[in-house]
Amino acid sequence: MPGLVTALYRHPVKGFTPERLDAVQLEAGHFFPCDRIYAVEDGPSGFDPDAPAFVPKTRFAVLAKIAEVARARSAYDDASGTLSAEAEGLAPFSGRLYEPAGREAFAGWLTELLGDAATGPLKVVHAAGHRFTDAPKGYVSVINLESVRDLGRRIGATVDPLRFRANLYVEGWPAWAELEADGREMVIGEARARVTSAIVRCAATTVNPATAERDLDVPGALFRCFGHVLFGVYVEVTAAGRVGEGDAAIL
Repeated sequence: MPGLVTALYRHPVKGFTPERLDAVQLEAGHFFPCDRIYAVEDGPSGFDPDAPAFVPKTRFAVLAKIAEVARARSAYDDASGTLSAEAEGLAPFSGRLYEPAGREAFAGWLTELLGDAATGPLKVVHAAGHRFTDAPKGYVSVINLESVRDLGRRIGATVDPLRFRANLYVEGWPAWAELEADGREMVIGEARARVTSAIVRCAATTVNPATAERDLDVPGALFRCFGHVLFGVYVEVTAAGRVGEGDAAIL
């Protein structure tokens, strides 16, 4: 089933701005590069950086809980570890998240931005090698753009693919073919991967990434149309390789 990778995105801070990339090097058994390496606790989460383990997304300041997170526009610089962020009505932020002072400063900036929408206190957390994915083995997420369009046709609305916060967006597959591919091997550019599971969708997809408003009940629409809330798939990289825009995605 041939297709093409049309876009690649990373999310350095869980729940915050997707960053588009031209290409990445995927490694076998590893997560998508620089994806969800930081998260912001909304009140104590129980996360221990000395013994990092999976923590449910409900413990963090993410779109599923706080739509106002989408008001922030952030960008991360790998070389310096510096996060830049801006939002209407606030002075821009810039700080090095690998330093405690930088993490504290960003938490303070977010506290002002989110106000009563956050439970708090907010705290930026990180641990070397750990990823704050929605599923313990959510290594790389893939969205089929024809499935996005089909959902939009069924509900009579334009659905922004970025609502699904995926790493790879693919063109050329039949709608919903990815949901029938559990366990199947696939080619992504020069890499190889195996489909491990469908992705369960939550309230994060109800948030318009451009306006920070909850304006479309995507999980509800999925359940009405299909009797489930699955959209997109996770894959695990089985053979390393470069993946870029325009590369093959063969399922």
